[in-house]
Amino acid sequence: MTDSEIVKTTGGALRGVSSEGILAFKGIPYGATTGGANRFLPPQLATPWNGVRDALATRPACPQPGLDSDGITLDPELLEIMGVGEVVEAQDEDCLSLNVWTPALDGPPRPVMVWFHGGGWTIGSGNGLSYDGTHLARRGDVVIVTVNHRLGALGYLSLAGVDGATPQDLVATGSAGALDMVASLQWVRDNIAAFGGDPANVTIFGESGGGAKVSVLLAMPSAAGLFHRAIVQSGPMIRAITPDAAAATTKAIMEGLGVATIDELRAAPIDALLKVQVTVMGGALGGFGSPHRLAPVLDAAVLPVHPFEPVAAPSAAEVPLLIGTCRDEMSLFLSAMPGLDQLTFDALPTVAAMTIATDATDLVASYRKTRPAATPSQLLIAIVTDKTMGVSSIQLAERKVAGGPAPTFMYRLDYTTPVMGGKLGAPHALDIAFVFDNLHTDRLHGARVGAQQLADRMSEAWIAFARSGNPSHDGLPAWPAYHPSSRATMIFDETCATVDDPDGEERQAWIGHELGL
Repeated sequence: MTDSEIVKTTGGALRGVSSEGILAFKGIPYGATTGGANRFLPPQLATPWNGVRDALATRPACPQPGLDSDGITLDPELLEIMGVGEVVEAQDEDCLSLNVWTPALDGPPRPVMVWFHGGGWTIGSGNGLSYDGTHLARRGDVVIVTVNHRLGALGYLSLAGVDGATPQDLVATGSAGALDMVASLQWVRDNIAAFGGDPANVTIFGESGGGAKVSVLLAMPSAAGLFHRAIVQSGPMIRAITPDAAAATTKAIMEGLGVATIDELRAAPIDALLKVQVTVMGGALGGFGSPHRLAPVLDAAVLPVHPFEPVAAPSAAEVPLLIGTCRDEMSLFLSAMPGLDQLTFDALPTVAAMTIATDATDLVASYRKTRPAATPSQLLIAIVTDKTMGVSSIQLAERKVAGGPAPTFMYRLDYTTPVMGGKLGAPHALDIAFVFDNLHTDRLHGARVGAQQLADRMSEAWIAFARSGNPSHDGLPAWPAYHPSSRATMIFDETCATVDDPDGEERQAWIGHELGL
């Protein structure tokens, strides 16, 4: 393999570069700019180019608020450990781009793994160092793709009822960013064979907001057939935003901007729009208990049903699913909550109810019974984790199993990190470095003895699933498909084990409570 290679795509020729034996093509446009007259519209095709275009560096991410916005309560020490803010990434409304890593351009067609980044629906980028596909592509002889798309109000503001909105404006209303993701998958379908990938074997995967994006793509008719397997990491999205809720958020944002028409909204300076977005949502990611969220909106054409409410979307039936969580997800977000360490058992039901927006008296009693040695703060983290991620993922899996023949596999990451004195346990985002085999880019895992062995096992499981629809491999115990009769779950830790219905008593405590976000 030479130091660089040229690939012909539907848009034109691209030059990539070889590193560590893997070819990387970065900053590939899959759509036109989303700024100016294209703001809020469905994605448009990128303008073809003449000659050979260098694909040697990433392109800007979607404009987004910073993590110093009001409402973000991540511990400064934790931000430093995770490397957040160390690289200031360019941002622009011309943001529809993707990055490709491939072992070779020739040979038998390889499985393709398309990653959708985390950050809720409002922040993040597919360009992050933790998502570098070099190691995963080399380990599994697979093609890795990471995607940038519209976020926040630019991607998910509903224009229904806005003065002056035309039928064209309403085509993507409330889901323009989700249609961007569909457009990226269409690009993969049309071009990935030139990069050595198999367009008939595409797995979509993502963590946190990326897992939610995968959940939504499973329910979008326009995405059907563009991917063949799906992985939801710590991001179950059971329900989309309802039109009424979306309209209320749009009203609040337009009032905050002081605009009344679609033309004024389209012309609003991006900095002003982001500032109002943060205020309305209660933070860059949205505050706990905020009535306003920006995420895909139910729409007869784009997203006709909730992804998994009250049942799995019909379009998910034939797609094998791998889904799971980290055991202590919400320690990442609650570790800096004022007064967390001083929380008392007497105050716990009230604080829990405020955090999960439902009465928590019976839940607190159940968790005190199952975790008699836990502190009030540990119980709060456990309850919020299960509401948003843990038991919600189980509910999604149950509905996926009931909805069709394709198998579902469940996992949980229990590996505890020693950083910050070990108080985080197994937090949200811990899985990313293990899945990508990128322990060198992320210090959240704490470099415990056995970390690389776990990265070997997890990354191989993801590769096996992308290849066959089954994550089992020789380095793991037997891993049966998930079914409510047994609830087989792979526990990833220094020693991996398959456990039936882990923490089942806590799961049962949620019967009758609404799950998810």
